[in-house]
Amino acid sequence: MSDDVLLIDRDGPVTVLTLNRPRQRNALDRALILALGAAIQAAAEDPGARAVVLTGAGGAFCAGADLKAALSGEGGSPFEQLDATLDAYHAIIRSIIGAPKPVLAAVDGGAVGFGCDLALACDLRVLSTEAYLQEKFVKIGLMPDGGGTFWLPRLVGLGRAMEMMLLGEPVPAEEARSFGLANRVVPVPLLRAEAMKLAHQLAKGPPLAYAEIKKAVRTGLGGTIDDTLPREKKGQIRCLTSSDCMEGVGAWMQKREPSFQGK
Repeated sequence: MSDDVLLIDRDGPVTVLTLNRPRQRNALDRALILALGAAIQAAAEDPGARAVVLTGAGGAFCAGADLKAALSGEGGSPFEQLDATLDAYHAIIRSIIGAPKPVLAAVDGGAVGFGCDLALACDLRVLSTEAYLQEKFVKIGLMPDGGGTFWLPRLVGLGRAMEMMLLGEPVPAEEARSFGLANRVVPVPLLRAEAMKLAHQLAKGPPLAYAEIKKAVRTGLGGTIDDTLPREKKGQIRCLTSSDCMEGVGAWMQKREPSFQGK
């Protein structure tokens, strides 16, 4: 396996982006955040790429932000430049939404926290039978910050969306399909083949129509992701600087139940 945090491959007209930090379940550190944002934007602008597949190495999609790297001080304190840090995360989401071509998530294992929002931002999702989606932010005293508060009510309805965000429990693949969060669910060995089959089918389609479909559908949802992301950033910064967040992260590190105080 390459040491690169992001693998970029081309299969004809399909660009495949593979998050490649399997030991960390493809959690996002600064290097991967920047690499992924740049790669999605490059694929979006590449006239030879007609579809994009986003996936993860080693049996996981993405575990969200790499808390261990942040807490260890890699790249500076996690509380320095929160605004700029969240903007880097949001650039990834905006690149997926703004891409004039289909972006497909091939999800194996966990899509957790921002990893869940990352999968939800994609146009289509293929899940393995071992995959799950989890808006886990609340477990450490945070809120979704990758568009989750925007996507989920529109995809699954208010009741289920609130349940996913307030409880932060995993949604297994078959349940995700029944909710409308997964377009396909296949056995693990077939995940890549199914995702590539669908991507190549999309790659044969009309690029201009795809671009206009994405634009019309995204703007026709009632409000835009650009309305949601600043609102999420403001709320997340408040959460990140709270005592509850410190308690949540401490409890996670100590493998105990957190005791949130609303401070």
